[in-house]
Amino acid sequence: MNTPSIIAASAAQQRRLRIAARALARANLVHAYGHCSLRLDAGHFLVCAPKPMSLITSADDGVVVPVDGPLPEGVLGEVRIHQQIYRNRPELGAVIRSMPPTVMSLSTARCTPQRRHGMGSYFPAPVPLWDDPQLIRTEQQAAGVAQAVGQGNVVVMRGNGAVVAAPTLEKALVLTWYLEDAARVELQVRSAGLEAQGVVLNDEEAALRATDAGRIFERMWDYLSAGDPEATF
Repeated sequence: MNTPSIIAASAAQQRRLRIAARALARANLVHAYGHCSLRLDAGHFLVCAPKPMSLITSADDGVVVPVDGPLPEGVLGEVRIHQQIYRNRPELGAVIRSMPPTVMSLSTARCTPQRRHGMGSYFPAPVPLWDDPQLIRTEQQAAGVAQAVGQGNVVVMRGNGAVVAAPTLEKALVLTWYLEDAARVELQVRSAGLEAQGVVLNDEEAALRATDAGRIFERMWDYLSAGDPEATF
């Protein structure tokens, strides 16, 4: 009988995931709920400790989860979303399940941010909406959320936050912040009654603006992780 391979995350991977988790909390993108993960290999990923992200300490290692198979004991049920996304999209290296407040407010009206400014240019138009406020507790629900992400990088969940996926953990963190900033602009434009006059970036403008040159993601990672007890620059 073959013994399954045991995959372990490195100390550097554990540390990076903890930094990302606390950065999400400091930026008010999560509260008691939310989780983040990074891919370890084709069949495994590391998800943060199942506790409020602001309370994660250097002693709180994440848990290795198989892309296929049951969740390990103690892992939060919605981590099924991560499994489904990693299964569908082998090129992706990180998933963040967050609770951005302005994204949440818009979503209750079945609205998602439009590409009105530079930070909104990184997302598909329209940003997809998972039109169900229920917690994700089944494989079928998780598969539906992953399908809503499709070949993009985001799905907003009505009254229930958002999921962002990216090739790296750094990009996933930054894109989560960008999504909330796009929602802030969207809500302000709508609140001011300027929706009809507002300019939305077309596909060509968005493709040109959504650059990663000039250390765009690295600088925002540094900003969001500044002051973290485990961060080094």
